[in-house]
Amino acid sequence: MNITLTGSLGHIGKPLTRALCHNGHQVTVISSNAQRAMDITSLGATPAIGTIEDVDFLTESFKGADAVYTMIPPNDYFNDALDLIAYYRRIGRHYKQAIKDAGVKKVVNLSSIGAHLSKGNGILLGAHDVEQTLNKLPLEVAITHIRPTAFYYNLLGYIEKIQTQGFISANYGADDIIPWVSPFDIAATIQEVLSSPFTSRAVQYVASEELTGHQTARILGEAIGIPDLEWKIISDQKTEEELIFIGMNPAIAKGLTQMYAGLHNGILTEDYWRHKPTLGKVKLRDFAKEFSCVFHAQSI
Repeated sequence: MNITLTGSLGHIGKPLTRALCHNGHQVTVISSNAQRAMDITSLGATPAIGTIEDVDFLTESFKGADAVYTMIPPNDYFNDALDLIAYYRRIGRHYKQAIKDAGVKKVVNLSSIGAHLSKGNGILLGAHDVEQTLNKLPLEVAITHIRPTAFYYNLLGYIEKIQTQGFISANYGADDIIPWVSPFDIAATIQEVLSSPFTSRAVQYVASEELTGHQTARILGEAIGIPDLEWKIISDQKTEEELIFIGMNPAIAKGLTQMYAGLHNGILTEDYWRHKPTLGKVKLRDFAKEFSCVFHAQSI
């Protein structure tokens, strides 16, 4: 198959590109960074250097593709001028237009847990809106929305708090069951879906391991030499204040706090539990080795 991927060679894109090329597909990888071209080529793929803000570039990159993979690249949460939801909506419209104009018939879209909600999901409203935008394409366009759960590597954000306060704290966790996911398991799922003959619309969740906050803290604590590491619940207000204190865009801080609160009160995961996937191969103890390396490197 001819497959075009967005997302460059990120946490998901690199293993996805490697797997698709290994399986004999002709892969084009879109990247805004010209310095990535050599890395993309070394994996056996063809680089397409340009910006997803350019609909004409996207359309040309999608032409001739049997399938495309779409994702919304991360943005700067510390940019006070960023309207994150507007950014998601704009890129979603760009993808819809390029898919339509290029005549693409198969799409795998990276969405998120919580994308079933039109409110109460904080910053994940952006993922919801992108799903809704793509779903307006003609029904002849088959679309699978991949909804990963909480990323393991987001736990790296708690390293400074562990080092300065000796515990993890957030407005979710503790006794809450958190479905965690590795980007390698996400890449494996996307590769499988892209290679399959799907012809309709579907949603597929991806998770690697389901653990409480306490279990998560214990595993990470053992890896870094703090076996009694605790995960404490703090208020929504305290969470939002902490995010703003470190310089985060206040609107995004509010959205992140609402998203975390959705994990705590259960609305974010309600649809996940109804459509629970087979868990992936990469467990938290595997990621804890990377967590430990970063933790100790930042301690130097």
